[in-house]
Amino acid sequence: MKYQTQKIAYAYFLVAMILFAVQVSMGLILGWIYVSPNFLSEILPFNVGRMLHTNSLIVWLLLGFFGAAYYLVPEEAEREIHSPKLAYLQLLILIVGTAGVVVTYLFNLFDGNFLLGNEGREFIEQPRWVKVGIVVAALIFLYNVTMTVLAGKKTAITNILLLGLWLLSLLFLFAFYNPANLALDKQYWWFIVHLWVEATWELVMASILAFLMLKLTGVDREVIEKWLYVIVATALFSGILGTGHHYYWIGMPGYWQWIGSIFSTLEVVPFFGMMAFAFVMVWKGRRDHPNKAALLWALGCATLAFFGAGVWGFLHTLHGVNYYTHGTQITAAHGHLAFFGAYVALNLAIITYAFPILKGRDPYNQVLNMASFWLMAGGMVFMTFTLTFAGTVQTHLQRVNGEFYMDVQDQLWVFYVMRFGSGVAVVLGALLFIYAVLAPRREVIEPGPVITTAAE
Repeated sequence: MKYQTQKIAYAYFLVAMILFAVQVSMGLILGWIYVSPNFLSEILPFNVGRMLHTNSLIVWLLLGFFGAAYYLVPEEAEREIHSPKLAYLQLLILIVGTAGVVVTYLFNLFDGNFLLGNEGREFIEQPRWVKVGIVVAALIFLYNVTMTVLAGKKTAITNILLLGLWLLSLLFLFAFYNPANLALDKQYWWFIVHLWVEATWELVMASILAFLMLKLTGVDREVIEKWLYVIVATALFSGILGTGHHYYWIGMPGYWQWIGSIFSTLEVVPFFGMMAFAFVMVWKGRRDHPNKAALLWALGCATLAFFGAGVWGFLHTLHGVNYYTHGTQITAAHGHLAFFGAYVALNLAIITYAFPILKGRDPYNQVLNMASFWLMAGGMVFMTFTLTFAGTVQTHLQRVNGEFYMDVQDQLWVFYVMRFGSGVAVVLGALLFIYAVLAPRREVIEPGPVITTAAE
């Protein structure tokens, strides 16, 4: 560890992994509810469980991004973080807000209250006081890392990272705007949800992936930066107008069907670019880095992101296809693999790389770490195929044949059982990852030769 303030990342990564365990465990419970709908129905209603599942996903990914920034910015800027105290204050605010959200959701507190109650808008259900806390935490973070970068060395990696983090923070301000008109509400709601995961988060992903490639492969910085700028340009070019694929059926003008279809097909390009970038950097690399697990996660991230976000997104993004598939299990298939590949694997890659350095030891438990990758990746890929087949059957029976929704759900039971099985593999992989990263390695001490003295 070159800079003392890099240890701030350790605290962020720890909290992120706790929420990661909560998120996948809640996902497993929801998967079983699809098989047995009355499971925990009175204790944990499905809508509450889903809020906890999706919200914990978003929060732990953001914590991972913040931790990654606090780790890589000192190295890139070649100076300590501007204010460690502010960084820990930011983490405390986020922890308090998360705890408040969980209690509010679980016990349905302050229902209907403007300031304290659950707002009810998907992914941004947080009470307004929590949203205010998130904005304060984001402002603290942006001030802290921006001051660090301005006072130090500027690189393409920090420039792109800051651009992505500034934009995602500014876009969150739309969470406070809730117009009465539903079409208008959805228009601005997608400014957050889509422009996060398919624009600004891609900038964060590209910069962190570039940092990992720089450290793991030893390729010249100039080569990595050229790739980075091309990927970022295509991500913003396709992602911003690609928002139109969410406007097909919400009451927006018809031209969005064409704009959304055309630019959404181009959203495959930056993800293909990231996959090609990762493999070309490893191929060109001159460094035999000891942390093979981090390299596996980085390559897995780029590959699964291409298939999950790129290929599976393309499958149902054209408006002629989306007319039938919109809101079916095909959407769930795309969402699960895209989030896992692009952002979950990215965070686990930077954690795998940074933890040994933060703890001052060589990479360890790498076999367990790599086993966790194959468990989680294999489980998620199987889940994606299962939900894709379920969505195909659902589309035909429900949207083409016109059968009732619940009658169709009964016929999808076998797919939900298989989805639950794949969820078990993902949870086991997540727990194995956390153990591999945190558990101390047992050193095997070889017995030395027996030395006898003349007196003996």
